[in-house]
Amino acid sequence: MARRTAERNIGAVTGGAERAALYLRVSTARQADSDLSIPDQRRQIENYCQAKGWERVAEFVEPGNTATDDRRPAFQAMIDAALTKPAPFRVIVVHSFSRFFRDQFQFEFYVRKLAKNGVRLISITQDLGDDPMSVMMRQIMTLFDEYQSKENAKHTLRAMKENARQGYWNGSRPPIGYCIVIAGQPGSKVKKKLEIDPIHSDTVRLIYRLALTGDPQCNGSPMGIKSITAYLNGRNIRTRDGGRWGIASVHQILTRTTYIGEHRFNTRDHKTRAPKPEAEHAIAQVPAIITESEFRAVQANLKARSPQSREVSGPTLLTGICFCANCGGRTLAAASSVGAAANGVRSFVPKWRAISAASTSPTPRVTANRRRNHAGAKSA
Repeated sequence: MARRTAERNIGAVTGGAERAALYLRVSTARQADSDLSIPDQRRQIENYCQAKGWERVAEFVEPGNTATDDRRPAFQAMIDAALTKPAPFRVIVVHSFSRFFRDQFQFEFYVRKLAKNGVRLISITQDLGDDPMSVMMRQIMTLFDEYQSKENAKHTLRAMKENARQGYWNGSRPPIGYCIVIAGQPGSKVKKKLEIDPIHSDTVRLIYRLALTGDPQCNGSPMGIKSITAYLNGRNIRTRDGGRWGIASVHQILTRTTYIGEHRFNTRDHKTRAPKPEAEHAIAQVPAIITESEFRAVQANLKARSPQSREVSGPTLLTGICFCANCGGRTLAAASSVGAAANGVRSFVPKWRAISAASTSPTPRVTANRRRNHAGAKSA
């Protein structure tokens, strides 16, 4: 569906005219909604193609996607079409190279990939040839495009962190138990804040109460995440979307500092999702739903229930203290084959890899004998 809406056939291909595809892109949905940049790009590119005598056979529109990576539906549709044999067009025309990519390495990767199938990339505002000097100039231009993109991102993030420190909401969906309210308009932009949702905040308090004291109608002992999830679903207590509760949603509520009045912004890298150092977090003060003492008590209960905190001994060397260098998960001893199991040969792999057959971890299997030999050599 995304590809069908992103691509628009312009007309039939005529005999000797160069066949061209148009690629139009803006970075944000707000720019796409303004309906100014994309029509202007189209107009200028159409005039350029007309002056060159090129036949426009396809158009690919990217309304609100960054060019720092290739995760763009229209872009992928264009590349797939350009790599078919024979290619339906011989030229991809953009307003500027930054519309195609703002990552110099990936820019060159795709330009060379297209060139192998006889497809060229043309910028109407940076018209360069194919000689070595032009290639060098293109690489310098795309390198500056990447630098400018990173600088813009740096300054945008700095402003958003300061906005969070002042207690304002930067966007996205609020945590369960909160709603977004308009806090005023000191400048050109409307400022927003988080307020307690009177309906769903009671569900948050119930979840913490179950984690601390359990169900008073039963034994009254603290409940784990799975038990809380089953309790909510068993009593038809729905999420704010009207769905059933999942373990991940309950875990997020029980570990999020937002509920004690400290919402943390910039905790993970937006691309890799890797956690950032705590020094880079920006803390926004929001209304608290639970007390800090309740939150700390729940964290202590969760830590005590964690399997990682309980498994400290076992028949295998380094049980409970050996972790995967790539994914950070605990390792388990698992036989690599039936024959290996019969001979007592075991390999150490991440726990999730041992459980799931579908693995994406690049961690190699390390046999128990190799690990023991390595440990013996270290101790000697």
